[in-house]
Amino acid sequence: MNELELKEKNHLFVKQMKDKNPFFFDELKKGQAPDYFVLSCSDSRVSPSIVTQMPLGRMFTHRNIANQVDENDGSFSASLFYALKHLGVKTIIVKGHTDCGGVKAAWSNNNDEELKPWLKNITKSLPEKGSGDYSIDTLTKLNVIKQVERIKKHPIYQQYGEGVDVVGCLFHVENGELECVTSSFEK
Repeated sequence: MNELELKEKNHLFVKQMKDKNPFFFDELKKGQAPDYFVLSCSDSRVSPSIVTQMPLGRMFTHRNIANQVDENDGSFSASLFYALKHLGVKTIIVKGHTDCGGVKAAWSNNNDEELKPWLKNITKSLPEKGSGDYSIDTLTKLNVIKQVERIKKHPIYQQYGEGVDVVGCLFHVENGELECVTSSFEK
């Protein structure tokens, strides 16, 4: 996609939004009050608002490879803090997906120097090698469950997340379905 195509797509978006609601952008300008904080994979096939048909303003989203929760990741921690303390989100969603390249890379011991630190985090979320015969999609589901556990233990969630549900979901790229794999109001 080149610059001209980006502008054309944007003009189409603006037209569609104004055709549905002439005051759409006036409302957006007033601020945001999202219901959801979403931690999603960076994969280009799994945009949270698109696959759930959520309108702009409903999801405050943080994305990284294989939807990882890491207390040492300042960007994630800042996003979680802002979502909980300032936006008052009601639900946190960890959204992984089938055919996850980050999980594949971690499981297959990818040796790209630039990816090693991140893949090390992913590996910590997966079962020990040799402990069973796992498909990539099963590993991805286990990764989502582990990230839900990590959010609940995260100091920011511990301090500001009382009453905020944490839900783990798996988006199936092969059929477009969203599977909920966890849900708990408990810390």
